[in-house]
Order: sequence, then C-alpha cells, then structure tokens
Amino acid sequence: MRSIVLGLLLAFSLATRGAEPATPSTFRVMTYNIHHAQGLDGKVDVERIAKVINTQKVDLVALQEVDRSTLRTDRRDLPAELAKLTGMYSYFERNIDYQGGEYGNAILSRFPLLHGTNVHYQMLKPHEQRGLLQVVLEVHGRKLLFMNTHLDYHNDDAERATDVSTIKAAMDAQPGLAVVLCGDFNGRPGSGIYTRLQGFLSDTWKTVGKGPGFTFSSSAPWQRIDFIWHSKGLRPLHASVPETTGSDHLPVVAEFALE
Repeated sequence: MRSIVLGLLLAFSLATRGAEPATPSTFRVMTYNIHHAQGLDGKVDVERIAKVINTQKVDLVALQEVDRSTLRTDRRDLPAELAKLTGMYSYFERNIDYQGGEYGNAILSRFPLLHGTNVHYQMLKPHEQRGLLQVVLEVHGRKLLFMNTHLDYHNDDAERATDVSTIKAAMDAQPGLAVVLCGDFNGRPGSGIYTRLQGFLSDTWKTVGKGPGFTFSSSAPWQRIDFIWHSKGLRPLHASVPETTGSDHLPVVAEFALE
C-alpha cells in the first residue's frame, strides 16, 4: 500500500465555493461515474459535470472514469478543473496509463484531507487494472474513511471476492473510523459482490432511498450498479438519483448524520 501525503497534491479554489452542509453534524455524498466527462451528446463537458456537483451541494464526491492528460480529453487535467469549478480539494490516482496520460478515480472534498492511498486490486485475469482509492478526512471534527472504486464489469466471482477482501482489509487498517464506500460496482442488488459487501456495510439506498434507484444507463435507466455504502457510526437521512445527461451513468446522492 502506497501512502501519500496530500498537502502538495490538493487543489483548492475559493472562487466558486458551493454551499456548506445544512447542519454542523451532517454531510452530503455523491458517487458519479463521469465517463471522462463525455455526455449523451458525445461532447466532453467538464463544466456540465461541475454543475451537477454544485447543484446538489455535496461535500464529498467519488468520481470514476476520470482522465488526466489523455488524448481524448485534449490533455486536460479533469480532477484539477473540477476542483477549481467546485471549490473543493481534489485527489486523483491512476489505475492505468492511457493515450499518453492517466485514467483512474478521483475524490473531491470540502473537508480537510489528512492522507490517502490507492490500492490496485489483484487481477486474476488480464482485464483492465482497477483500484480502491482511499482518503482519511476530518468531517466536523471527526475522522472518516472515504473510499472510491470501480470494479471490473466481467462477472468473475473469484476476482470480485478478492476485491471485497481488499476493501475489508482497508477498513480494518483504520479501526474505529466510520466508513463511506462509493463507486460503480458493475453488480446489481443480489449479485455476489453485493451480498459480500452486505456482510459488513449497509446499502444506503436500501435504507433511505425511494424507488428503484436505477443509475445505468442515463438515457434509459434499467439497473442499479452505482452505490453508496456506509458503516456504523453514520445514519443516512435520505438518498436520491439526480437526472442528468452529463455521462452514461446517473449520480447517487446521500446525506448522513454523524452518530
């Protein structure tokens, strides 16, 4: 595990700060597979992604399918641009090299980021390398472990079992901290990955969401594969799936109270 001091990597802009949490003990979370900011119209529009984030007034964002300096996004640094447009700290790590740049996951936060790391999953077959992005941050005076992931779409149950083991090990390495796990899991409720995660985390949508909560595809949603999971020490208040054409996925938003 590679531990990283984030001080030199944090991007922050005061020019476009969004709303603060509603009360001193609550915070809002979003998970969003942004498809390298390419919307249903085929255009790469980072400002459109930032507008979704700002409109929802979220404090923590887990982003999947994020480009930095790739050819298809004109060598742009998407994490840095989104940090500036939302007024948040950013933390990005690559999982693969792609088109002369990097491709991976990112986290945006209004709260101080204390330290972070990215762990690559053990790949049992030659698919795209995936990873588990993790940060410890301070939320209203308490430390929180916030994790972001994007699992492989191949339904390899053995490999997914090792992914869950990696997630559980990351939690065990931070004993006593409440945990939020976000991401695109490429597995629906009732799948093997879902059942395993249910063994030690709670599905926020199942607890407080209304309706099916479908997130893919954004043009005609028919399945729920994007999740916000939480541990003890957090009480979910509500959850929603905002409508947007900014990606092929829809985001999920949830608000939590500290317990």
